[in-house]
Amino acid sequence: MSFGQGGPSWGPGGPGESRTPDWAALAEASAARGRRKKWLMIGGGAVATAAVAAIVATAVITTNGGSSGGNKNASELPAPADLPSESSAPEPSFSSVAPPPPPDPKDYIADEKKDKAPVTVDAFFPGKKLTMGDRVYAKGATARTESCATTTQGALGSILDTNGCDQVIRATYSKDGVAVTVGLAVFGTEAEARKAAQQASGGLASLSGSGVPTFCRGGSVCRRTANSYGRYAYFTIGGYTSGKNVTTAAKDVYKAGDDLTEFTFRQIRHRGEVQASAAAGAPVA
Repeated sequence: MSFGQGGPSWGPGGPGESRTPDWAALAEASAARGRRKKWLMIGGGAVATAAVAAIVATAVITTNGGSSGGNKNASELPAPADLPSESSAPEPSFSSVAPPPPPDPKDYIADEKKDKAPVTVDAFFPGKKLTMGDRVYAKGATARTESCATTTQGALGSILDTNGCDQVIRATYSKDGVAVTVGLAVFGTEAEARKAAQQASGGLASLSGSGVPTFCRGGSVCRRTANSYGRYAYFTIGGYTSGKNVTTAAKDVYKAGDDLTEFTFRQIRHRGEVQASAAAGAPVA
């Protein structure tokens, strides 16, 4: 058998012999082809990387250069002078001087130099009756005198005079066979009134008349109280108009005396509140 040129290449031996391919030559040819493909891939990757780098660089230059009209850099932010100016409206102002404290009502009843309101029966015991809660007392006789000792029994007269009593106002109230006389002794200062109340001995003399019979006289046992507020000392004497003695079980007598004591205190305090209020509303000299 004969073969023309260009046929397969065989190893040693001639025609008619069993021949095998030249594996070494084939392997060398395959390796050469692989090396060429690898270099082609590496070269293509390098070219692609260089292209991407060029695109990124171009984009950075375009952004920072401001030629594309896109984002502005920090140097193009508004300057402080371009920001809105502050409001021209006036700011509130506050005085650094603290306002004076309101007058103390007790200051106006603690000393005769400030306590200028009239001292009369009606100023302290107005009207014809007194209502305290659900209890109504009818007002009886009233009296006012500058002879303080004549309104008392026992040692109270000299105590009032010693401490400088100026006058005493008395008023009697009654309800259901119980009568109470309240006496308001006026002094020049709070200290004088307090001392008189603390030293109280004996008691106030009851005041009858205007529908109230004589009571708490002739040795009958009655209830007495003594208090003070401001330049006023106030005393009560209460008992039964029948002459019956008062015991600790006489709740009606005790309640009537407590009501008159509370009412007198309120009247004195109200006197101070009225004068302090008038002083606060008056123009400062």
